Amino acid sequence: MVAKRLLFRGGKVFDGTGTAPYLSDIVVEDGKIVDVGISLDADEAIDVSGNTVLPGLFDCHVHVTSSGIDLMRHVQTPFSYQFYLAEKNLGVTLDCGITTVRDASGADLGIQQAVDDGLIEGPRMQISITALSQTGGHGDGWMPSGCVIPHAVPHPGRPDGIVDGPEEVRKKVRELARSGANVIKVFTSGGVLSPRDNPRHAHFRDDELHALVAEANALGLYVMAHAQATDGIKSAIRTGVRSIEHGIFLDEEAIDMMLENGTWLVPTLVAPKAVVDAADAGLSVPESSVRKAKEVMAIHSESFSRAVAAGVKVAMGTDSGVGPHGSNLDELHLMEKGGMKTFDVLKATTSAAAELLGVENELGTIQSGKRADLVVVSGDLSNGLKDLKSKVVSVYKDGVKVRG
Repeated sequence: MVAKRLLFRGGKVFDGTGTAPYLSDIVVEDGKIVDVGISLDADEAIDVSGNTVLPGLFDCHVHVTSSGIDLMRHVQTPFSYQFYLAEKNLGVTLDCGITTVRDASGADLGIQQAVDDGLIEGPRMQISITALSQTGGHGDGWMPSGCVIPHAVPHPGRPDGIVDGPEEVRKKVRELARSGANVIKVFTSGGVLSPRDNPRHAHFRDDELHALVAEANALGLYVMAHAQATDGIKSAIRTGVRSIEHGIFLDEEAIDMMLENGTWLVPTLVAPKAVVDAADAGLSVPESSVRKAKEVMAIHSESFSRAVAAGVKVAMGTDSGVGPHGSNLDELHLMEKGGMKTFDVLKATTSAAAELLGVENELGTIQSGKRADLVVVSGDLSNGLKDLKSKVVSVYKDGVKVRG
């Protein structure tokens, strides 16, 4: 059976390169974009007049097995519930037009394969499975009572992530690769939600991080670092980590280092606000976490603005799972408020994100030969990206309509 050629006709196209949208048609066949231009034809036409067609969007930092940070709800939820929750979270992420995500710990190979095999609907995934933490670090769920409440309980497909010393780090990277990880995540600083650390303190020493990055690179894997503390950011850059997640306490030296090394920033501006919003809504959030979130919000925004002004490479990520899945596109307006131009934000959410994840040959732009992940949104976006989710008309993944 010959595949039908599908024509998107009459709309504007944001091609992912950062150029403003322009009038163009798109032809899709057998899951691929085969032509982009004016006055094209095909077997079947979709009129997208008055709309803009975007490449499928990316979120480079999600946690699909988590929904919120209510501590009591977390400890009272059955272990297997997380897998059904992941299906729901992936679905509402797809509703936003996000067709690719990088899960920053929690999702295992089974969840990724369920999406790939069509058992559940969702964006295509890269997974880190478990984030690596030093003892007493951001991934250590030890509580003052002596109880341990990890973000993700270990199971046969999700190894424990607490490691100390270069040899433990090296072995754990190999275990994660064996378990199916596409990227390695490490905590190089404390964080907001962890009970016994400080976001301003660096974690892991350089010998440990050198071993981690060397082992990941030998396996063909990139490394992403939760790095909020200034020194933790610098140690991650210095040892070859590909992306800084959050980057709250960036200083000028750290920004210069990122520029020199080509290090990416995934800012997750929406995450600290989500912690404060959860507490305000009456959820069970540790007081220390609320205090830390309030302390970092303004600093985070200011650091992001300086990084953007300096020209640091930025890819969109939200930390959804801390905040609600399905509100991912709120991040884009915060990026605009932080100094990024509208179409630069969209580039960070399409082609730049694809480059960060190493899939730029397949995704991220509307070009002949690329996979046909497309998002149709109402209007021309010239007035900015606030409330962008409400403008999503339809979503296509590999040329198949999955939403709208």
